[in-house]
Amino acid sequence: MEARTGPVSEGVVHDPPPDARRERFEQVFAAHRSAVLGYLRRRTDSGHDAADLLADTFLVAWRRLDDIPLDPQTRPWLYGVARRALANHRRGEGRRHALATKLVIELSDSTPDVQPQLDDTPAARAFRALPEQDRELLSLVAWEDLDTAQIATVLGISRNAVRIRLHRARKRFAKLITAPLANRSVVALTEEVSHEDA
Repeated sequence: MEARTGPVSEGVVHDPPPDARRERFEQVFAAHRSAVLGYLRRRTDSGHDAADLLADTFLVAWRRLDDIPLDPQTRPWLYGVARRALANHRRGEGRRHALATKLVIELSDSTPDVQPQLDDTPAARAFRALPEQDRELLSLVAWEDLDTAQIATVLGISRNAVRIRLHRARKRFAKLITAPLANRSVVALTEEVSHEDA
């Protein structure tokens, strides 16, 4: 029987060989695994959660391998994926926590919660008093050492918006550090502005 010849699908012609895809993924994973894990560890209470989220992040990276930009934008792109995975995780945790709380109330006597020991320095208290968006911005600068272009990639906003929001976040943080302890929540509320304005 004669082999049929005919047009080959464009997708088949242009897809890289499986080995090239695997090699690209392994390079991205090796180069950025530690940074992404650090990003997740600083935002979760559990090493197990961070490891699960790291796996979720790189699963998305494998599926969207062709969308991953080249360095220096690779790491911020991965942080953006990790940020969305973390948001999904937190939503799920919130639902599980609400259910667990409901069950505890229904099934047993209430016992006082033991709170973990928090850093009680003025800077830590001021940082905790900031709106979540400000904490994320300042964390991306201080913990992840990203520049405005990279932060823009993580957050999916323009560089100019990052500069404006970062300036405002730093200003609010400075006011909170110098505000008397009793007035910090008032300062945080009065200084908070919409993050959609930039």
